[in-house]
Amino acid sequence: MKLAILGGGGFRVPLVYGALLGDQSSRRVDRVCLYDVAADRLNAIGEVLRQLGADHDQAPLVETTTDLDVALEGADFIFSAIRVGGLEGRTGDERVALDLGLLGQETTGPGGLAYGLRTLPTAVQVAERVAAVCPNAWVINFTNPAGMITEAMQQVLGDRVIGICDSPIGLGRRAARALGHEPSRTSVAYVGLNHMGWLNGLGYDGRDVLPELIRDSGLLATIEEGRLFGPEWIQALGCLPNEYLYYYYFTRDAVASIKGGAETRGEFLLNQQRAFYQSVAARPETALSQWRQIRAERDATYMKESRTASESRDAADIEGGGYEGVALAIMAAIARNERATMILNVRNGSTVAGLPAEAVVEVPCTVDADGPHPLATTPLPGEQLGLVQQVKAVEQLTIQAAGEHSPTLALKAFALHPLVDSVTTARTLLSSYQSRHPELARLLRR
Repeated sequence: MKLAILGGGGFRVPLVYGALLGDQSSRRVDRVCLYDVAADRLNAIGEVLRQLGADHDQAPLVETTTDLDVALEGADFIFSAIRVGGLEGRTGDERVALDLGLLGQETTGPGGLAYGLRTLPTAVQVAERVAAVCPNAWVINFTNPAGMITEAMQQVLGDRVIGICDSPIGLGRRAARALGHEPSRTSVAYVGLNHMGWLNGLGYDGRDVLPELIRDSGLLATIEEGRLFGPEWIQALGCLPNEYLYYYYFTRDAVASIKGGAETRGEFLLNQQRAFYQSVAARPETALSQWRQIRAERDATYMKESRTASESRDAADIEGGGYEGVALAIMAAIARNERATMILNVRNGSTVAGLPAEAVVEVPCTVDADGPHPLATTPLPGEQLGLVQQVKAVEQLTIQAAGEHSPTLALKAFALHPLVDSVTTARTLLSSYQSRHPELARLLRR
């Protein structure tokens, strides 16, 4: 089978290839085509992949191209992890919001809306080319904001677009391990949107063991979410929130921490990866060793604004496979009918009461040769449903604004986001983002 990776020059691509190396099935991916608009990044990551596969007799063949149709031709699966505007664009998304005293984060809040507006036209164009070149392929989307981008691509390709994220996977694993259970022997009840969901059940041996964790403050203190939100708040909620809900529950704390840092997350990654790609170009024989070193630094500093200076990220979080394992499991389930259960971003239908049928939600699904099938979920309590409904409405407004090139709808999306405190601020945000990102100004120019 052929796998096309869009955004093939991205730093996390070797994680996907590494997962493929462990697949020994007779029907597996034997050809990987990396597509990117940046040839230098393609060359660097291509070299990392070749070194990763050097000791494997049946390593998938690696190809690189800057031609999208060449990458898509003959593809069975497409992994989309594009970043429109690169990390330079991300730093603009973050800084514009921070300068107004608002959350400057890649996927959450106004920064996420700006990122979505910049990315949606390209994502839709990709979906249209998939429909023309390889209409039977399955698209696995990791491009952020994942829920919004998956929903827009589904408007072209239907349910053959599946969104993935590693955040809820890690949450379920941490909860299981805290209770001394092997994660593979547990089942999770999880519901929400991408980067906005709650773990409200953990099945083990026929019973829900999550209440045991929630009422034990000492056990909660051993996991990332317990330290992040505090046992008292988790016990008040009665469930475990996704780590990204920190930005909603502790907004002022998050903004103060990010503003107090020497650089934003985007600026850190930009400087780190710029040095990496330049170094690999000069010394390609060290590509793999350099990538491993940089990856360790990157993982250890993930969401550092939510931790004190003396706290470090759990080793299990860093070592445990994430989205790359889910991507491989999806491909195996569909291509070989290896039925599996995982948390995915899929079309809602009637799965989450109170949300539109076409809305993309993040819920547990079973996956087989016919694709994902959402499992029944527990209804969200009022305060959670209200937040999810508001954010989903904003996401859908953003999709509509990009599709109609409408500055009015874009303004409405910013103004109605729960992390934006006034229409006046929303106007300033939109104007500032258009000044910072010329492509956004062109998109919204009627």
